[in-house]
Amino acid sequence: MLDANVLILNQDYQPLSVVNVKKSMHLLVLNKAEMIHDYPQRKIKTMRQTFHYPSVIRLNKYARIPFQYIVLSRKNVMKRDGLKCQYCASTRDLTIDHIIPRSRGGQDSWENLTTACNSCNNKKGNKTPEEAGMKLRKKPYRPSHILFLREYLGTIEETWKPYLYM
Repeated sequence: MLDANVLILNQDYQPLSVVNVKKSMHLLVLNKAEMIHDYPQRKIKTMRQTFHYPSVIRLNKYARIPFQYIVLSRKNVMKRDGLKCQYCASTRDLTIDHIIPRSRGGQDSWENLTTACNSCNNKKGNKTPEEAGMKLRKKPYRPSHILFLREYLGTIEETWKPYLYM
């Protein structure tokens, strides 16, 4: 019961992390955080007190977090693209495609890498998508840690959505 997820927000309401209820209760009892949302139908009972069951808490002091960036890797590019070919939406035989080919000066960057199936990758070959007559379904971008927080959690609580920009 105390291992459910609780969203932690920084003092400026930016999402920081997700912890279990037990850890969030420690922060609340020590007055290091305040409760923003709870589950009204759930309670945490002790011998002497009853507490609200937290869903979203906010830290009372701003926590300086070094710049959080997602490592550029094959796995993370595919996760960002939802494990779908960005040309035909296939989910089979996936690989990574350089939008501007390496031989033409294309870099390994979030903006130049996309997920593609083998047949689309072979069809595109050493061309840009425009030259090959292919269109990307969405423009590649550098993901934020919030996107990966969403992916990690799977289902998102309704009370969390405003803080995760959904």
